[in-house]
Amino acid sequence: MAGLLNELVAGVVDSVLKEILKKAGSKTTTKRKKRQTRSATTGRFKKAKPVKRVIARKQVSRRRTTASRSKTRSR
Repeated sequence: MAGLLNELVAGVVDSVLKEILKKAGSKTTTKRKKRQTRSATTGRFKKAKPVKRVIARKQVSRRRTTASRSKTRSR
């Protein structure tokens, strides 16, 4: 009887631990997939053209002049 009870408790503990460890893993967001375009003539998927990258310019903060400040204030 004690062996049966011990086996039952061990089974429950194992299943609970598996459930906890399964949920504890790091969750990453799912990535969206773009729909593939098909060729009008053959019906096959078109190969994606490489996107030309534009180099980002450094942001420069511009100090507002008194004239520009007064323009917005007068409205």
